[in-house]
Amino acid sequence: MLLLTQEQNTRLRANGQFNATRTSEGKPEMDFMPVVKLFCPWTGATWLLTELDPEDPDIAFGLCDLGLGFPELGSVRISELEAVRGPGGLRVERDLYFRADKTLSAYADEARRNERIIC
Repeated sequence: MLLLTQEQNTRLRANGQFNATRTSEGKPEMDFMPVVKLFCPWTGATWLLTELDPEDPDIAFGLCDLGLGFPELGSVRISELEAVRGPGGLRVERDLYFRADKTLSAYADEARRNERIIC
């Protein structure tokens, strides 16, 4: 399974370009709702991604939780997530049923309080 569908990739790229343009104009970035949730089925690692870097679309921005109790906003390489292999060849997966119901900052605030992403 691909980590990102074509539609998700398109939305993530558009969000990244939008925020890059806002930043270059000296305006605050948009607080988008996550486009995709990725997770590691053999650990508590979870990523809620909102955008791709327009200069390097392999770099995604979002809420990253490695399952250690310290979720944080940051960047991750999609190619690195695709390369991860777990027990029995398990891979990082896309949550097919995830539908965001709040902005990334709201998920981040909640995750910091609970020491993990809740969705």
